[in-house]
Amino acid sequence: MKDLNYRSLIIVLLLACGASAHASFRGVTGILEGRITDKQTNEPLVGVNVVIVGTGFGAASDAEGYYRVNNVRAGIYEVRFSIIGYKTVLMTKVTIIPDLRTRLNVEMDASAIELGTVEVRAERPLIQRDQAATAFSIGELKLEKLPISSFQDVLTLQPGTTLEGNVRGGKKNEVIFYVDGLPVQDVIGGGLAANIPRSSITGLTMHTGGFEAEYGNALSGVVNVITKSGGEEHKFGARYEKDNWLPDNVNEQQDRATEVEFYASGPLVGKELSYFTANSYLGSDTRWWQDFRYFFLSPISQEVSGFTKTEYSYTPMLRLSLQALYSLRRWHDYEFSWRFNLGGLPERARDSYRLALILSHTLSPSTFYTVSLSRFYHRSEIGERISEGDPLGAYEYDFFLRYIVGGRRYWWADTRQTIHSLKADFTTHIANMHIVKVGAEFNQYGINSEVVKYEPQTTYFGKPIMGAPLLNYSNSYDYAPRSGNIFLQDKIEIIRDGSNISFGVRWDFLDPTAERPIVEYIPVRPNEFEQRITGTSKVKFKHQFSPRIAVAVPASPMSFFFVNFGHYFQYPLFDVLYSGVNPSQLRTGTRSVLAGNPDLEPERTIAWEAGFKYSVSENEVVSITHFRKSFKNQIDAKTLIPFDSKSAGDYGFASYVNNAEASAIGLEFVLSRERDERVQGSLSYSYMITEGISEYVDQSINFAQWGFEAPAKAYPLSWDQRHTVKGDAEFKLPFDIQANLVLLYNSPRPYTYYPTRDGYTPSVPGKAFLPNNQRMQNVAFINLKLQKQFEFTAGMTKYLMTLFADGRNILNTDNVRWVDSNGRIGGELDDPGAYYDPRRVRIGFRIEF
Repeated sequence: MKDLNYRSLIIVLLLACGASAHASFRGVTGILEGRITDKQTNEPLVGVNVVIVGTGFGAASDAEGYYRVNNVRAGIYEVRFSIIGYKTVLMTKVTIIPDLRTRLNVEMDASAIELGTVEVRAERPLIQRDQAATAFSIGELKLEKLPISSFQDVLTLQPGTTLEGNVRGGKKNEVIFYVDGLPVQDVIGGGLAANIPRSSITGLTMHTGGFEAEYGNALSGVVNVITKSGGEEHKFGARYEKDNWLPDNVNEQQDRATEVEFYASGPLVGKELSYFTANSYLGSDTRWWQDFRYFFLSPISQEVSGFTKTEYSYTPMLRLSLQALYSLRRWHDYEFSWRFNLGGLPERARDSYRLALILSHTLSPSTFYTVSLSRFYHRSEIGERISEGDPLGAYEYDFFLRYIVGGRRYWWADTRQTIHSLKADFTTHIANMHIVKVGAEFNQYGINSEVVKYEPQTTYFGKPIMGAPLLNYSNSYDYAPRSGNIFLQDKIEIIRDGSNISFGVRWDFLDPTAERPIVEYIPVRPNEFEQRITGTSKVKFKHQFSPRIAVAVPASPMSFFFVNFGHYFQYPLFDVLYSGVNPSQLRTGTRSVLAGNPDLEPERTIAWEAGFKYSVSENEVVSITHFRKSFKNQIDAKTLIPFDSKSAGDYGFASYVNNAEASAIGLEFVLSRERDERVQGSLSYSYMITEGISEYVDQSINFAQWGFEAPAKAYPLSWDQRHTVKGDAEFKLPFDIQANLVLLYNSPRPYTYYPTRDGYTPSVPGKAFLPNNQRMQNVAFINLKLQKQFEFTAGMTKYLMTLFADGRNILNTDNVRWVDSNGRIGGELDDPGAYYDPRRVRIGFRIEF
């Protein structure tokens, strides 16, 4: 495994600074529109010139005073309104939100003589009337003030989500992440495949309710990060922060973490070619530095990431962009039972790169299209290569079989995925009522995985079964599947600034391009058997139609009601499709466990929500939302018995199947306050019930190993949070200190109480096993970020410096993450990892010029 040394780091940074992009497609652009009138007569003004400063985008008002500018990239702008005979108006702080309309109505003063420009700060409407679903948008200014470490943390601050990232009862991998409208997902193992510097983000949107037909392959949520672009002026900035300003013997509440970030932007050639680049480095010894220091050199974890873009504007209506993203990480895992033998755990690495070329062309004031071509590469490595000849010695345990004091974990993996994507979107406005969007996408994958993994058998209570054959999770596969989609979306504004109806449908397909082997298991000698392929069966071409509909209706000038309904889907991870499909003879003393299933159907969700928003004052809005979700075709493992079940073991092996279900129902209440410099923010309460019959894809095989029957009745899932309260408040303290306070609370989540005295048998023999039959403790966090800004001038350059202190869990509350089957926090080892992170405080500065 390659080290993340300084030479490779410098090479990566230089390469990244040489390529880049600007995107203008899925979930990245919005609409600016409104009406312009004479301030004295209230008559509409015709032919007013509307210009978005610094972009080349603009429009002219029509006979009724209305104007519209399409395909505007999300961000904060200045907009200039001018016409002969009237004072020019400059609106500042105009926020464009992806996929939505920003309405900006302007009144202009008549003047026979040019008297300069009237500058007005725009105020974002408290209620977004064309948003018929639960979604949240956060800009870069808010991101800088929040006590967060990455953009993923913002999702956990929203109603209906957990600290781990579950959205409205869904699993963690049911959320899809985009950067500038292109996914950055790990399609083999699941989850986010790359990180980007915080300084590269101009805003992000999060859909936790229904989402339109242009979004697919997600069951529970969509997060879209929008990045910054270069401008007409050169700008530079840097950020430095760490949590170990004091010596270790003075402050042990630290991760020995240091983060450095820098960015630059500006023009390259005139105003036509611009660039933006941001790069960051994070080094940490992690929460467990006191144990790690005896085995490895500092830092234990290192990560570098970068995002660079260039944009060429051939004309204001025709733009060509190039984009480069990279994210590299090296780290060591930590397990408390290995704390005396951490060198026996494998090192891990993850590398991700993405290049994208985007063409955006505005054909007319009402019609535009975008085309993008991208390549995404992701590689994950675990440990050093294990060959067939390497011995599989047993772990060395202490006398009480609690700690692993010798040996190594037999786990080596090298997985690679390459995704070439071609997509195109076409948007047009028809009769000032319809916004019609149609798009298509094709993805060609290159999927390769080699895994050698052997694990000892354990009881449900975690004790090793001495002398039992090792479980074999090894696999090797190489496939080239294909996927694609076509979608159609029509958003109808029945009354201007009034009722909206949105219809959408998408068709998706997945061609696994695989043949499923027909396998027989032939015993060859005691405790060893052969997997013999007797034929193949061609895997079916998978496809699905997903309808979406949403309606938003004003109930009064200060309120509106919305409802949406949709079918959503997500294709299985490729590791679940292909792992174990090509079996080989087992090594002596091992047992094959899982076989993939390339014929799996997509997982499906049918969801609807209804909500009501009411503006109780010029600064405050209350909302209530009810939702229901039904999860179908969830993946679990079905236990199969080989020919000689006695030789193969009591539970045989397992294959993945679509046989699990779940459901979620909930209510969300939100009170938000804006436009008040004294205090603003939001407070939310969520009530939710989440139940199902399977929590993860390997659950049934684990239950079979432990001798339990698979649940036939739905039970509360481990992320079932019945009551959740979240709040954030932004306010000013004396001496112009800016404060942002975040409160997170959830009621106890479930765990399975099934006690044992010896770690091998239950305390009550014959006691029925009921998953998640008890609850843990409440969880409560208070996080606080303080910052103070200074402005100064050196020579001809103006500088803005910000000093900040970012505190997490400032009350140092012991928040329980898990308990064992006896109800003991941390189990018999008193594992401190059973608690969420204690107090951590990072102090640093940011400078911009």
